[in-house]
Amino acid sequence: MRLSRNASIAALSAASLVALGTTAMAAAPSHGGDHHRTAPLDHVYVIMLENHSQSSVIGDPNAPFMTHLAKKYAMANRYYGVTHPSMPNYIASIAGDNFGIQDDNDQNVVNLDRPNLVDQLEKKHVSWGAYMDTLPADKLARFGPTLSDGTVIQLYAKKHNPFVLFDDIKNSPRRMSHVRDYSALKQDLNSRHAPQFVWISPNQCHDMHGGVTTAVPGHPETPCPYGSTKDDPNDAALKQKADAFVKNAVNTIMSSRSWTRNSAIVIVTDENDYTGNEETGGWESAAGCCDSPYVQAADPRISPDWPGGTYGGGLIPAIIVRDGLHHVVDHTAYNHYSLLTTIEDNWGLGHIGHAGDTAGGVVPMWKSFGVNRHR
Repeated sequence: MRLSRNASIAALSAASLVALGTTAMAAAPSHGGDHHRTAPLDHVYVIMLENHSQSSVIGDPNAPFMTHLAKKYAMANRYYGVTHPSMPNYIASIAGDNFGIQDDNDQNVVNLDRPNLVDQLEKKHVSWGAYMDTLPADKLARFGPTLSDGTVIQLYAKKHNPFVLFDDIKNSPRRMSHVRDYSALKQDLNSRHAPQFVWISPNQCHDMHGGVTTAVPGHPETPCPYGSTKDDPNDAALKQKADAFVKNAVNTIMSSRSWTRNSAIVIVTDENDYTGNEETGGWESAAGCCDSPYVQAADPRISPDWPGGTYGGGLIPAIIVRDGLHHVVDHTAYNHYSLLTTIEDNWGLGHIGHAGDTAGGVVPMWKSFGVNRHR
């Protein structure tokens, strides 16, 4: 599935590839000069979890730390996934569009030749890092790890790593050096060149997705079978593991030398879990806002019963952690395009895709971040 961008963007991408190298994260540019001094936020950290509704996480006894963060700091309580299923939400989060993709079964044939957040960040010299839990040595592998007997375990999933779905990232050794295993996060955040924008994707036992039925040596979080309903013991176990991962990640970030009063952590899921308890109607799990895609009736990728219309990703948890935030609840309608817009506006990157489309309801999340800034 190859989608072409316009000629001028392609030329820019080609020019950027001339500078290929194997520079490690420690050699990444530091705080972006004037952009760092004028940006409301010094660092933005995004932790993307999986497949759970707001009501499935916030207040659930199996997710006490995430509930604590939501109540202590800030929660955007009308935040939706862009669509279903997983992969188009990850793509939309860093490109402002799902490009018509409504499945995540073809992750190994998605080769997006489109503008993305990395293009924008690097153009403005804003440093970045993407940290994948249990990243295989072959960063383009669909799943991993591979056991000694050749069995491939679906602990890491490529569809949850949007960076390797874009041509001008995956084909650049220099850019791919910024896609790192989660184990490198602590060291990188305590280096002199800590990235300003950080993305974290936990593995499928840590992100509430599940589906791993084999115990993997060195991974005490395995096995983690799917949990199908809110009262399923497997689902409870997935939430407990995700909550522990988030606690570790948040503590790692907030105790690092990169954490400042003007830094922020965003914790979201990609889409809801089809429980739909937050809204009414037969297709409440497809509720959305802010330029979610319109999908024709009876689309075979969705259901023969789909009536047609906006196909959003349902109401999901969105927690913002930042020093100075106290018990903030933001009732504005947002989705992943809104978060991308906020990141772009923070560093003056401009907008791509649906980001910044105020006419479509896509607005930055400054209220959730406690930033008094007018566009």
